[in-house]
Amino acid sequence: MAGFSDLVQKAFYLGVGAASLAAEKAGATIHDLREQAQVIADEMVQKGEMNAEEAKKFVNEMVKQAQQRVPQSPETTTSSNSETKEPRRIEILDDDDESENTDAMDEAERLRREVESLQAELNNLKR
Repeated sequence: MAGFSDLVQKAFYLGVGAASLAAEKAGATIHDLREQAQVIADEMVQKGEMNAEEAKKFVNEMVKQAQQRVPQSPETTTSSNSETKEPRRIEILDDDDESENTDAMDEAERLRREVESLQAELNNLKR
């Protein structure tokens, strides 16, 4: 049973890491969008097509629209339409199926090695 709790813990950490990576990429994308919108607004101000206040509102509106456009998975859209929200069902596998369990553990070990490698590389870059 200790192996199962380790697997659950690893899955949790993998989920946290994936969410962190997604948030970081989204933040970078929003930052890039803000810069591009600012360049466009500056060009329009130079051409006299809008004033500085309109340019500021334009940039803020572009960023606001980008932040509101969050793609929803089919599960989220169908569950939001129903009035009663049920918990998502999780399938628990028996220990009898060793091949799938071994594959998942191999994948988790591969990911752990990859994370350790990336951390070592980051530490080297910091020095």
